Amino acid sequence: MAKVKITQIKSTASATKRQQANMQCLGIHRMHQTVEVELTPVTAGMIEKVRHLVKVEEVK
Repeated sequence: MAKVKITQIKSTASATKRQQANMQCLGIHRMHQTVEVELTPVTAGMIEKVRHLVKVEEVK
């Protein structure tokens, strides 16, 4: 599986509860935090729901 680095770039204060829950499930808890996750269909769906809050980079 491919890996991606996800960095939170916008606050979740104005996000919906569902979007905040997706951020928690991805392992992101604060601004400018970066996590590395495997790109599965489940995580891809979560990333798509919060795309406006995060920056996604492919890990080589």
